[in-house]
Order: sequence, then C-alpha cells, then structure tokens
Amino acid sequence: QVQLVESGGGLVQAGGSLRLSCAASGRTFSSYAMGWFRQAPGKERDFVAATSGSGASTYYADSVKGRFTISRDNAKNTVYLQMNSLKPEDSAVYYCAAAKAPLGVVVVPAGTYDYWGQGTQVTVSS
Repeated sequence: QVQLVESGGGLVQAGGSLRLSCAASGRTFSSYAMGWFRQAPGKERDFVAATSGSGASTYYADSVKGRFTISRDNAKNTVYLQMNSLKPEDSAVYYCAAAKAPLGVVVVPAGTYDYWGQGTQVTVSS
C-alpha cells in the first residue's frame, strides 16, 4: 500500500510559478513510476506529466511541454512538478499517482495507476 500526499497548490497570477510536491509512504518508492494529472470542474482527469522509477525518463502532455518539469527524489520519497509560465487554463485540482512499473518505464494512462493522492488545488488568475 502506498499513500500519497500532495502539497504546494495555491493561487498565482498568470505567468507565475508554483512547485507541487507529492510525498509517498513506503520503502520501495523507486519501484513506482509516478505521474501528475489534473481535473478542472466539469472536465475529465487529464494526464500532465510522468516519470520513471529512476527519474531518468519523463513524458509530458503537449499542453505543458516546455513549461512544466517533473522530477523525483527517491531518497525523500517525493515527486515534484515545477510549473512555470502558468496560464488560467492550468487551473485545476492536481493529483499525483503511483504505478508499479519496471525501473525505466513511464506510465501515461490514468487507468494504469494503482494509487492516487487527494489532490491539491491550483488556481491561476488572469
């Protein structure tokens, strides 16, 4: 069982930055691929970014490529999402998720993830 707790959300003006963190319980954090998803009111949960267990491989949604960076610190059991040049359309509840996967594998489909955090709200004002 893996428990995930997100933090770092908040209100920011367009063009600003935020860094989300997701702390995971357990001793085998590196055996999990990690991902970030977001869900705006009335919309489906969308993929944002993912990283492999080692952190060497990453993948981004086109909408955030070049603006967001996913990273992880396996010694701290934490995955991060650095969000720069934020836009109002980035406003959503952001969720981190964990998927048991081989070390170099990046996982994208939401249905493949085994564990989810409770989410953190990000609001970008125009």
